[in-house]
Formats: sequence, C-alpha cells, structure tokens
Amino acid sequence: MFKEFKEFITGGNVIEFAVAVIMAGAIGAVVKGFVNNIVMPFVGHFTGGTDFADKKIVLDEAVIDAAGVVTTPENAVMWGSWVNTIINLLIVGLVMFIIVKAYNKTKKPAEEPAPAGPSDNDLLKEIRDALKK
Repeated sequence: MFKEFKEFITGGNVIEFAVAVIMAGAIGAVVKGFVNNIVMPFVGHFTGGTDFADKKIVLDEAVIDAAGVVTTPENAVMWGSWVNTIINLLIVGLVMFIIVKAYNKTKKPAEEPAPAGPSDNDLLKEIRDALKK
C-alpha cells in the first residue's frame, strides 16, 4: 500500500494539480487586487463616488450602552460586498477565458485523419457488380 501511495503522490498528475492550485491562489490574489484597486475606483467614479463595499441594508441597529460600548452589533445585509464579489467573479471568468483561449491557440491543430479507403460494403458491391457483368 505504501508503494502505491508513493507512486500516486509522485505521479505527474498530482504534482501538476498541486502547481495548478498554487497558481490559482496566486492568480486569485492578483485578480482580487486588480478588482479592489483598479476596477472598483472606476466603478465608484462613474457611480458618483459610491463605494459598494460599504453599502448595506440595516435590519437591526447596533445597541450602544451609556459608556459608548456596543452591546449588540448591528444586523445588516451587506449587499455592496456581494456586488464586489460578483464583479470579481466576472473579471476572474474573463481572465480565465483569455488564458484558455490563448492556450488553445498555441496548441497544434489536430491532424485530419487520412481519408479512409472504400468500405468493405463498397468493395463487396463492386465485386458483385463485376460478377454480374
């Protein structure tokens, strides 16, 4: 069993998968930074300076005691953060589409199969027709 595990863990597919997971994490961080630091300021600019991350619908206000300490935090639906996440998803999808499209262009086109000769049925028909003559 240990030998099988060793073959599995050192196999090419596991190592390639591990590299892909690490690269996906790095690309995710880059895309998140791109969305938060470049895209969202433009979105905020065109929406009148709105920062979606702070947009929310407050269901229950926070309860603050006389000393100014929050005894019960507010309960809110953070819809702006969700909008940011959707924008992030769309940008990640676009980036992955571009990467896959570029990768597919680098692959060699599949060779067309050689035209097949006449089928067995065609040959038998020819022999039958020749025998009839």
